[in-house]
Amino acid sequence: MFLRLLFVLLIALNIAVGAWLLLGQDDVHGRSASDPGVAPLRLLSEVPPAHAATTPAPAAPASVAKAVPAVSAPVPPAAPTPAPPSPPRQTSYTCMALGPFATPVDLRNARNALGSQAARMRSRQEQTTQTSGWWVYLPGGGSRDRALELGRRLAAANVGDYFIVSSGDQPNTISLGLFKDPANARRRRDQVVAAGFPAQMTERTESVPEYWLDVVLADNGRADWRSRLHGVGSHSTGCF
Repeated sequence: MFLRLLFVLLIALNIAVGAWLLLGQDDVHGRSASDPGVAPLRLLSEVPPAHAATTPAPAAPASVAKAVPAVSAPVPPAAPTPAPPSPPRQTSYTCMALGPFATPVDLRNARNALGSQAARMRSRQEQTTQTSGWWVYLPGGGSRDRALELGRRLAAANVGDYFIVSSGDQPNTISLGLFKDPANARRRRDQVVAAGFPAQMTERTESVPEYWLDVVLADNGRADWRSRLHGVGSHSTGCF
């Protein structure tokens, strides 16, 4: 009797365990024990470690990084570079000597007339030789007596207007006249030669001062000195 009761209990216990295993564990059949949309409860031992959630993602392959174009900030357009200023144009100059002027007064008037046009000016005086006339004469005989004898012969040949030079670099010379016009001097010479005397003709010169104005004029077309000075010669000279 006891064995039969124990056997029945064992069978009932096996049936209860089988039913619990079949109906009591939802996850065995793929069903969730919680309602839809509600997170299932987990034990602390089932929660993954914290460092797993903060582990950085693996870097993308280099090929993938190259394939993605980098987006850079727009570069503002560069301001245009101003053109360098052109160098100032150099002024060229002409240097001339104006003159000669006969007197210092003429030189001073010319300097005043060009005061506003010339960049620089300077005045200078030079000595020059100019013709003072033409001299017709008979060479002397070397002594006063021979010169007097030659004078008497001229008078006998009707050649007048003569005198005997008594001083200077040609003493005892018979002077037949001093002429400004060389044509008149030649005529006088030919007349005396026709009378039989060896008359000669020579140019007489003297040293006289002359005045010049050296100017430096800019070549800009505005230095028209000829409109201010009339009848004045010019030639190029060294700049100063």
